[in-house]
Amino acid sequence: MQIILLEKVANLGNLGDIVKVKDGYARNFLIPTKKARRATEVALKEFEARRAELEKAAAEKLAAAQALGEKLTGMLVHVAQKAGVDGRLFGSVTNHDVADALVKLGHSVVKAQVRMPHGPLKHVGEFPVQVAPHTDVVVEITVKVVPEE
Repeated sequence: MQIILLEKVANLGNLGDIVKVKDGYARNFLIPTKKARRATEVALKEFEARRAELEKAAAEKLAAAQALGEKLTGMLVHVAQKAGVDGRLFGSVTNHDVADALVKLGHSVVKAQVRMPHGPLKHVGEFPVQVAPHTDVVVEITVKVVPEE
């Protein structure tokens, strides 16, 4: 299916690109989340009329993400979890737990923006975790897992 991108999509293209994707990807993800539209003649004309407005909105999103990234860079986040005497956790610390800890500190982060390169954390200690508020803005924070008292 031919679609026109209404914002930058990782590994696919930038605003205004016309790309061919699988039908299910377009129907189930890109179109419902308003990241793309079908590339019809009417949609192309409408996009060209709104192009400046969409570019301005994309620039504002990027600026907000960069500001958040500057605040988060190098941050140390503490997460308390039940642990055994050997330092292994009962359960694990997931991206949801890290996002909740960041929200409690006053940052607007959702769990989809937290990237854990080695999977959920299962031990007490300090671990590097990436936070990506935008496809172009990826910052690294440190998550310190401490045993719950």
